Amino acid sequence: MKAAEILSQPRTLKNGSVIPNRFAKSAMSETLGTIDNRVTQDLVRLYRTWAEGGTGLSITGNVMVDRRHIGEPQNVVLEDERDLALLREWAESGKTGGNQIWMQLNHPGKQSPKMLNRDPVSPSAIPFRKELRGMFATPRALSGPEIEDIIRRFATSASIAEKAGFDGVQIHGAHGYLVSQFLSPHHNQRSDEWGGSADKRMRFVLAVYRAIREVTGDGFNVGIKLNSADFQRGGFTEEESLSVIEALASEGIDLVEISGGNYENPAMAKGAEGGEVKQSTLAREAYFLEFAERVRQRVDVPLMVTGGFRTETGMADAIASGATDLVGIARPLAVEPDCPQRIMAGEAFTSAVKPIRTGIRLIDDMALMEVSWYTRQLGRMGKGKAPRTHDRGVLSLLEVIGVMATRGVRTRFRAGE
Repeated sequence: MKAAEILSQPRTLKNGSVIPNRFAKSAMSETLGTIDNRVTQDLVRLYRTWAEGGTGLSITGNVMVDRRHIGEPQNVVLEDERDLALLREWAESGKTGGNQIWMQLNHPGKQSPKMLNRDPVSPSAIPFRKELRGMFATPRALSGPEIEDIIRRFATSASIAEKAGFDGVQIHGAHGYLVSQFLSPHHNQRSDEWGGSADKRMRFVLAVYRAIREVTGDGFNVGIKLNSADFQRGGFTEEESLSVIEALASEGIDLVEISGGNYENPAMAKGAEGGEVKQSTLAREAYFLEFAERVRQRVDVPLMVTGGFRTETGMADAIASGATDLVGIARPLAVEPDCPQRIMAGEAFTSAVKPIRTGIRLIDDMALMEVSWYTRQLGRMGKGKAPRTHDRGVLSLLEVIGVMATRGVRTRFRAGE
């Protein structure tokens, strides 16, 4: 079969939900909410753009479950139904053409910058490495009642998402955010029922999953984005990740998206090991396909692999090999939102995405420009403009710094600091 035929095939999940093709937009933080974290028309326009461009499944950027704890200025927070009308528009826009839209739910834990949060929380009071402590405060350890409250918040947000018409939710369990922190022996050094052994570190994500299932219907999809590993000494390992996937599969999870890394080692932006990409990975494009194949040997669960796909051949080969069911795409869709439609029409495709380097070590090590520049393209599409396909060097860096500084000042001003 040709690439277009392979990637155009629908994928039916175990609950009967049908994703019309194999293209899935992986979550990218849009930061297109209001300064007080509410939904905007920009999000409606952005997700209609992707749906019209042929993306079968769009997963939103991280919607936060607690207004006191956000990862970036202008994250959307979903605690109540005050924005239900706009949420319905957002959901409907993502379904244009019969596609699906799922809402990613997240709590940043310790990955909440000082300019937004002077009291970050985490399973344990483990600081960031020295170079990042100027940006992130040392978190305090969560109490038992606080943990239970966060679990309820995930469930509440999922219930509202279902009421608004979203097809499902994805628990953000990757990239060093709170769920990932609970799973990691580096970040979670508790000695109570929420930490210690791998089984106890797994309890939080299982509790979140079960709480969401209790308040949503049978046809509502619940997935997770999970690290294959943290790629950090003393962190979450591939074997532990496999055990978590096995546990969630036994509970009936609908889709597992595989990624990797965290703020201290951003493999999701720089390659599967946070640095030089292996030749075997370059040949197959995707960073985490080898791990996906290990998952296939252990458990039967629908998989989405994200990170590294750049050509229609690489995407189709990954599906044809059986390593993954859905091709997770992020940055290519930030600059060419219609690439799924073009590929399914038979066009040969090579993504315009290229590495962005500023020469400033801290910025490059954290992949700040790799994230922030592409986020700016989402903003352009949210305003109805075409995205740029290439960065403009120093001008792009200054633009990103200016936007981040302005948003930070506005957020602090609103908080009364």
